[in-house]
Amino acid sequence: MRRCEDVAPEELLRAIDEFNRGDWFECHETVEELWVGEKGELRDFYQGVLQLAVALHHWRDGNFKGALTLLQSGGDCLSRVAPVCQGVDVARLAADAGKLQQALSALGEERMSELEQRLILKLRLAAKSPPIEPPPFEKGGSGGI
Repeated sequence: MRRCEDVAPEELLRAIDEFNRGDWFECHETVEELWVGEKGELRDFYQGVLQLAVALHHWRDGNFKGALTLLQSGGDCLSRVAPVCQGVDVARLAADAGKLQQALSALGEERMSELEQRLILKLRLAAKSPPIEPPPFEKGGSGGI
């Protein structure tokens, strides 16, 4: 059974690439393969990504209500997931989805095509902290052994 702490499987890496290229329908198909049969936190993670991909697909196709509904439900799924899951920065994705939902809602159906490109969601890998180096050994400072 996979967990959030695991490295991203090949299918998820493919889905990230599809998502970030704007191939949201293809991303949905790829993530759906991961989502089927999963349980718990990982299921919520995959479902959240899947719903956000479909939300963006709806936005591009002019389906305002579908986009807003799936931005909300995708964000809800991600709120039940650790800040980082399989290397993906879930906390940032959820925050960005909330900003996108607010901006789209403010524009309304008539102006939804005017959405700023910088608000289009991207799946990002979480930054890894550099390893902590031990302090250098100091000679003669403690009286020796």
